[in-house]
Amino acid sequence: MYDTLNRFEKVIFSLMSVFLVGFYSYSAVLRPAANQFHVGIYVVITYMLIFLLYKSKIPFLRVLDYVLIILSALVCGYFMYNYEALNYRAGAETDLDKYVAVVGVLIGIEAARRAVGFVFVIIGIIMILYGVYGMYMPDLIAHPGDTFIGICTFIYYQADGVFGIMANVLATYVLLFVLFGAFLESSGAQKFFIDFPLAAVGHRVGGPAKVAVIASAMFGSISGSAIANTVSTGAFTIPLMKKAGFRPHVAGGIEPAASIGGMFMPPIMGAGGFIMSELTGVPYSRIMIIAIFPALMYFFSVFVMIHYEAKIHNIRGDKSEIGAKEILKKEWYYTVPLLLITALMLIGYSPGFAAVLGICSCILLSWVKKDTRIGLKGFVEASRQGAESSLKVGATVGVIGIIIAVLTYSGLILTFADIVIDIAGGRLFLTILLIALASLILGMGVPVTAAYLITAVVAVPALTHLGVNEVAAHMIVYWLSQDSNITPPVCIAAFAGATIAQANMWRTAFASFKFAKFLYLAPFLFGYVPGFSLNGSTGDIIKAMVLIVFGTWFFAYLLSGAWYYTLFKKEPAPYRD
Repeated sequence: MYDTLNRFEKVIFSLMSVFLVGFYSYSAVLRPAANQFHVGIYVVITYMLIFLLYKSKIPFLRVLDYVLIILSALVCGYFMYNYEALNYRAGAETDLDKYVAVVGVLIGIEAARRAVGFVFVIIGIIMILYGVYGMYMPDLIAHPGDTFIGICTFIYYQADGVFGIMANVLATYVLLFVLFGAFLESSGAQKFFIDFPLAAVGHRVGGPAKVAVIASAMFGSISGSAIANTVSTGAFTIPLMKKAGFRPHVAGGIEPAASIGGMFMPPIMGAGGFIMSELTGVPYSRIMIIAIFPALMYFFSVFVMIHYEAKIHNIRGDKSEIGAKEILKKEWYYTVPLLLITALMLIGYSPGFAAVLGICSCILLSWVKKDTRIGLKGFVEASRQGAESSLKVGATVGVIGIIIAVLTYSGLILTFADIVIDIAGGRLFLTILLIALASLILGMGVPVTAAYLITAVVAVPALTHLGVNEVAAHMIVYWLSQDSNITPPVCIAAFAGATIAQANMWRTAFASFKFAKFLYLAPFLFGYVPGFSLNGSTGDIIKAMVLIVFGTWFFAYLLSGAWYYTLFKKEPAPYRD
């Protein structure tokens, strides 16, 4: 989309992208900015970049895009400049305050429509209507309501609104790690993350598919998106799988199933881990440690299913010309940025600080090879790519602010837990199933990070009330929030895999759903096995882990169907698509 901009617009886009890198790097390492500037600058630049990049479809309406850019600057600037005064007169805002809030809320909705789509916007509009007409709702969810202007004022200025937790997490953590991913890719590391597993396991049973799993584990965490992971690694692994003998819809389904594992895999875990840390108050380093074993079990389950799928049909890859040891010996340094940021966070440095040093390490490593060196031009390009990658999730801040602010205003946050528990009859199993259903429905129109935040705000209290520890409750919601990537009917990541594989979309979607089944097992393990989230004595945790390893293997073996051919000594049907 950047290529569709004219020369002047490209310069503006690049300058703002570089400013984002500079401002938030300075804020993370040297001197944190005041809260209103920390979140305000992120929101205003995100809105401006969205209206610059996601053009009006009718050419002569391009002037409207520039009007929205100017209005974005004015309303966000008003919030930042009058921050203290607005806090002093909270509840007694002036008419100008209110009109600015209305414009700010409407701009947030339009930004989401441009970058994310209509479904997300409809959810936001429904929440505003709920805020205005709460007195007409059923008694269970009724509240006094307010005028449209009054609701917009609350949404725009309150701590739970547009400049609330979502904007703060994106500005503090996510943006820097998305930029880190862009710089790591520019340094040439992505090629290593595919070449190494290809040489290590590419020639074994189901080799190319196993490469997809390992590459997704290595690269998926930093990409920040299951869809981005599917497209980037899948462009290489899916053709390899097809060449080895996997049916197109199976090849297209394996990659997205492996790719969503990157959302659970430390050190970055997409954006969810940072939101989890912010909501629970638990240090991100602790969240990472808790997340490691479940993430490994997810990849292990996909790996085992692939192994037996390939074994049934005798599928092997070709041996790489260069050995894994040789590749590791020559290019081991590409692992340094990931090891560096992990080590820094584990010893107590902030994630933002670790991300900035990670970016610096990527720039230094890029100079090892002449063709990957990041000079001034490369720095600007990586900054632009990172900023562009952040816009999809950044576009959600306005509507997320609407949803959470209205939930807070109406008091539904406090009553939702009781509603869920009543429907489930106080049973944890049914409560998790209801949350899974809610996440799937919400995920059809909302990015997964947004779906996690919205669901966590209302569902975690229900889980903790039933005895689940807080971090495990958040893990349940976070894992389930990923299901819309691979679960029909929406499953965008699976559809992306189908496009690359040139396969039937629905067959690909159900194949992906099959290989990703641990996604639905893990939430029950978090709920019923405290050791799965490192809660309990050392002995209990070790016993739980050992049993889960064997249980995961058996679970994946059963779902693979390999037992059927062994037990009944059946020959598999011809392997055609």
